[in-house]
Amino acid sequence: MRCNILTYCLCAVLLFSLAANMTSAKSVKTLAIGSAAPDFNLPGVDGKTYHLSDFKDAKVLVVIFTCNHCPTAQAYEPRIIKMHADYRKKGVALVAISSNDPLALRLDEQGYTDIGDSFEDMKLQAKRRGFKFPYLYDGDTQRVATAFGALATPHVFIFDAERKLRYNGRIDDADIRPPKSRDARNAIDDLLAGRPVAVPKTRVYGCSTKWSDKRETVKSSTEKWNAEPVELETIGAKNLRELAANKTENYLLVNLWSITCAPCITEMPELVTINRMYRRRHFRMYSLSIDPPETRSEALKILKKNYMSCTNYNFDSADRDKMAEALDPKWEGPVPYTILIAPGGKIVHRWRDEIKPQELKTEISKLLGKTYASRK
Repeated sequence: MRCNILTYCLCAVLLFSLAANMTSAKSVKTLAIGSAAPDFNLPGVDGKTYHLSDFKDAKVLVVIFTCNHCPTAQAYEPRIIKMHADYRKKGVALVAISSNDPLALRLDEQGYTDIGDSFEDMKLQAKRRGFKFPYLYDGDTQRVATAFGALATPHVFIFDAERKLRYNGRIDDADIRPPKSRDARNAIDDLLAGRPVAVPKTRVYGCSTKWSDKRETVKSSTEKWNAEPVELETIGAKNLRELAANKTENYLLVNLWSITCAPCITEMPELVTINRMYRRRHFRMYSLSIDPPETRSEALKILKKNYMSCTNYNFDSADRDKMAEALDPKWEGPVPYTILIAPGGKIVHRWRDEIKPQELKTEISKLLGKTYASRK
């Protein structure tokens, strides 16, 4: 009995400790107005390491917590770039920090992007957007986000020459519409003019910070998706022709494959990832087995092994010419073969070999739109 009680107590202590550690990040307290700027020591996408002291000569320091994947953050990127350009010669330094744990980001949270929040993805985003300001990574420890109390992406902190916090909140009051209140710019202007900031605090909105304790939701979501039923239906030429005509509002990704094609099977996990990322938007994915109907059971086994829970079809005959004429007459026969069909039936892209996952995600996210301005 003593051993059982002792074991119970030790487990209780351990669980309490784990719970405390898991909730500590979520219960962060946002830095109070008048507080000193927390120091930091973070790597930048330019290969340099940055500290708070690197900006000691700036009259005003603007620290913006942002990220790659969030549609709100992406909507604000042009305004952040413009803010930096407008104020950098006036003694204002601007620093962007991504504190999201890339392993705490679910696939269905990436429906407005083609990249995640890793340090390597940050480098790609900064290059694409032409960032002229430091873009720093805090995702491994999230210590800086915790010290600032960064709640969302974006979240802005503006400090005066003595590095006392004078503004905390949003960039402005509208992410995809013309703003009515340019809150962050107003705060910068007040500080440069030697005035107290008229509105020192505003609400933030955007995607919540992806704290490391959210890794468990990634795991549970993956387990849920992996448990989805995988089915294989038969389709004839008439219905395949209707599918290709795409009289829907969705973009359709159709992947042709065979049970005898190793590259076809190798690329399936990437296709599953893409489906999970974009299927909540105007996007649907289909697989089409080109094998004879009698191989259906073997094809279904492969689909189940790879968790292909999209709509899966097997053509109802071994006549591949008939299949090609119904779906895409430009298909010359080899697999894998993948096409992206726009609403109205136009094929906007063909992959005549294995897909290039990054290229495909870039194409899809570009067509669907990366902000809430286009809720496709």
